[in-house]
Amino acid sequence: MSQADTIRIALVGNPNCGKTALFNQLTGSRQKVANYAGVTVERKEGRFHAPSGRSYAVLDLPGAYSLQAASLDEAVTRDLCRGFYPGEPAPDVLVCVVDATNLRLHLRFALEVRELGRPMVLAVNMMDAAKRRGIDVDLAALERELGIPVVPTIAVRNGGARELVAMLDRVAERLHEPTSHLPAGQAHDPEALHSETRRLLSLAVTMPRRTAEVDDALDRWLLHPVIGLLSLAVVMFLIFQAVYAWATPLMDLIEAGTSWLGGFVGATMPEGPLRSLLVDGIIAGLGSVIVFLPQILILFAFILALEESGYLPRAAFLLDRLMFQAGLSGRSFIPLLSSFACAVPGIMATRSIQDPRDRLATIIVAPLMTCSARLPVYALLIGAFIPQRSVAGGLLNLQGLVLFALYAAGILSALLVAWVMKKWRRDKSEHALLLELPSYRVPHPRDLAIGLWERAWIFLRRVGGIILALTILLWFLLSFPAAPVGATGPAIDYSFAGRLGHAMTTVFSPLGFNWQICIALIPGLAAREVAVSSLATVYALSAVSDEAAAQALSPIISHGWSLATALSLLVWYIYAPMCISTLATIKRETHSWKQVAISAGYLFGLAYLASLLTYQVAVALGGG
Repeated sequence: MSQADTIRIALVGNPNCGKTALFNQLTGSRQKVANYAGVTVERKEGRFHAPSGRSYAVLDLPGAYSLQAASLDEAVTRDLCRGFYPGEPAPDVLVCVVDATNLRLHLRFALEVRELGRPMVLAVNMMDAAKRRGIDVDLAALERELGIPVVPTIAVRNGGARELVAMLDRVAERLHEPTSHLPAGQAHDPEALHSETRRLLSLAVTMPRRTAEVDDALDRWLLHPVIGLLSLAVVMFLIFQAVYAWATPLMDLIEAGTSWLGGFVGATMPEGPLRSLLVDGIIAGLGSVIVFLPQILILFAFILALEESGYLPRAAFLLDRLMFQAGLSGRSFIPLLSSFACAVPGIMATRSIQDPRDRLATIIVAPLMTCSARLPVYALLIGAFIPQRSVAGGLLNLQGLVLFALYAAGILSALLVAWVMKKWRRDKSEHALLLELPSYRVPHPRDLAIGLWERAWIFLRRVGGIILALTILLWFLLSFPAAPVGATGPAIDYSFAGRLGHAMTTVFSPLGFNWQICIALIPGLAAREVAVSSLATVYALSAVSDEAAAQALSPIISHGWSLATALSLLVWYIYAPMCISTLATIKRETHSWKQVAISAGYLFGLAYLASLLTYQVAVALGGG
């Protein structure tokens, strides 16, 4: 094989082994994220060039505990390792990543991978953590007994993969040589695998204690049935306070830039449809969504940090009893937490839930988690109607409190819906929760930065793709047909969208929604954050003057809507029927149009009923 050829390597290992951190170490920002063909499993591929000049393509495979697949993630990993996955070339080299502090669990999987007979390197990761705990791993003994190259790595340290890259170069030179592997069938015998794992541990690993002292000390508090739950509540509360407190300066900067750009384009171009499209449609619409990017990234940063630190599995363990009472399990926690970012990956993450009843219940309630697409709507309405005021002696932010209450309402509603589903189902049997609790780790800034960059790029692609298309479409529907000669009302009333919005008010007026809100609800079905850009476009086009059109959306609605209407719309978006991509994901994961109809139907019913009650009560209390 010439040095000009690209060598395909696949990183494989148990969850929590540091595999993704090693992937980031090797590839840096040279990554692309997509889905495998035909399934909703995330596919991450990157590239790097070794000092030798060789080019490598690195595939980060989904975490797996066994090649005897019990989930879709594990099935994808199994088929790719074997070279059987359609549309994916077989990897030239398998790099099995194991955690040096948890070889009792991870070596068993490495033995299964070795039996595939493919060129393979064992990367013993987290060697620094093992050294701190007094764990001695004899890498030479492991290499001798396994018959494959074994190298140490420290994925969170610069240069921590240098020995792995050097070993890959040596393996590349002898790719066509036969590979040693276990006797046929041994990897399919669980007892044989356990026996071999114990033998390797006795020969190569000296461990003073099975768990780290710092882990035990932290777990005594963080897994306490009372203190642990209080700690989790405090962490979640601080996240939502930070979303407002930290993002405001950046949001003000983006908003000022958007206003300047709209004013500059409006003053430069002659009046006409093209200027209206650019200023009232594209700049007003997209700018009103981009301004919320700082808040979304702060929320993502906290979720990524909690995941990297090893705290999320412990939170799942803590909440297992509570979630069981509601008809879910502790394993539902991570998919539901992922749904705070977006319901689509949250629903996809339910593949790790082996009980089909718990998995279906989690899929059905995942859209009730407050996804990041709702955040622009919440931020707009809270900023317009809730005063920027400190409470509790200046310790808390009132706007952050309201945001926390909206998130809490979604969580409590999800638990209530799951509880109702549990009461209706016939099978009442219990299933034990089995979880691996990884060692606590300090999140590495590089991994957090790469994760945030990926999510920012995904958000901006949505802004530049579906949101841009819908904004232009909505501008067209709001601008045409033009008002007839001699018309006395605003021109927008005669447009396609204006007529539709006025017709919808017969259904939504009991909720306090005006025709502008009704129009914004329709494109919001494609992506919830489009509701903000839709409102910006509607109000820009219905403004009585250029000066009014240039105003920011927040002061316009704060003067034009009642508090009761704002509260009703906030509550609507707690339960609002999910976006089309979420419906498509439910169909793909459940293979059932019935479940899609149930999800959309109950969410619309809850949204309408809750908004109706909120509006009527607020009016009765004087908020109308």
